[in-house]
Amino acid sequence: MKIEDIDVDAAINSVRTLLREEKDLSPALRSSLEVLIVLVTLLLNRITLNSRNSSKPPAADPDREKFSRRGKSDRKPGGQPGHNGTVLEQVDDPDEVSELKIDRRTLPKGPVYREAGYEVRQVIDIDLSRFVTEYRAEILEDGQGNRFVAAFPAGVNRPVQYGLGVKANAVYMSQYQLIPYDRIRDHFQDQLEVSVSVGSVFNFNNEAYERLEGFERWAKTELAKSMLMHADETGVNIGGKRHWLHCASNAALTWFYPHAKRGVEAMEEMGILPFFNGVLCHDHWKPYYQYQCLHALCNAHHLRELERAWEQDHQQWAKEMQALLIDMAKAVEDAGGWLGVNEAERWRRRYRELLAKAEIECPPPDEGQRNGKRGRLKRNGTYLSIRQVAKFANLLTSKFTRNL
Repeated sequence: MKIEDIDVDAAINSVRTLLREEKDLSPALRSSLEVLIVLVTLLLNRITLNSRNSSKPPAADPDREKFSRRGKSDRKPGGQPGHNGTVLEQVDDPDEVSELKIDRRTLPKGPVYREAGYEVRQVIDIDLSRFVTEYRAEILEDGQGNRFVAAFPAGVNRPVQYGLGVKANAVYMSQYQLIPYDRIRDHFQDQLEVSVSVGSVFNFNNEAYERLEGFERWAKTELAKSMLMHADETGVNIGGKRHWLHCASNAALTWFYPHAKRGVEAMEEMGILPFFNGVLCHDHWKPYYQYQCLHALCNAHHLRELERAWEQDHQQWAKEMQALLIDMAKAVEDAGGWLGVNEAERWRRRYRELLAKAEIECPPPDEGQRNGKRGRLKRNGTYLSIRQVAKFANLLTSKFTRNL
């Protein structure tokens, strides 16, 4: 790896070569230096993680630049030849028609002019304005002084209140555009001359939440019936504490569910995956395999992990697999989303050949070396975890203390 044009790998290898050649170092000092090298390598590996080679979000990248795996293109910006784009078109029912008459004093004198139609141009604009509807309920009174008042429309319960348009617009800005409450208040005051407090926006959101109860049941049912669904989870901060925002989506619907837990407990409470029997696309997160459905693994995550394996572990097969997956995706896209049997088999053969190469370059762990350990053993070519380094450092420290 390189940091600011410094070849870190070459520097570390040089230090290790010097350590091997130096014969006068005590075992304790030599071991301590080895630990420091491992720690430096581990920290550098973490520093160089970004959204391209890990699950870190793009917002966490320092001085991030736009990045595309497709590479540079020779095409000019904008719509390409043959592209079915969208254009601004005239409407059939304009809200206002302004007729423009010719100033006849500007016409040449002599001829007799007759009307021959008109040329139309339209300006599409928006009207940001307050609109107040006043309801005047008739009051009738009989001879005994009894009063009878006409019924107001449903929902009109106060002398003055906000309409559904104000509420819907505020909820849209808050929950979809994620605009802060204070800025929503400023928008209504500055643009519409409508006084809406922060507390009112909060109440609008609560009212929308209660009204969406029926939609919640319908959306969960539709997602559970999907043939293909995507699932993921990401860390979020709620009230200063770490939570997980779980997501389930198909082509038409997306459901978000925050929870303090990341695993099965949250997925069960979300109430979608337990009833899903289609193909579930996810990022290998182990709890997803608790559900008896077909599983598909997300290639966006694969590409990031392969990027890291190439950049930090220098595994050649990872770079080749990354290129192969990108080429496969492009082939499927060019074919309209579906490959023929023969072409699919050719791609499958290339994929398996590359996996065989990967098994040689990065062989699986020797099960004979398990020594009672549970779980999955690490493959060769991976770096030590922080826990392993800390354990190793503690062991060396204790030995060094005893030697003193």
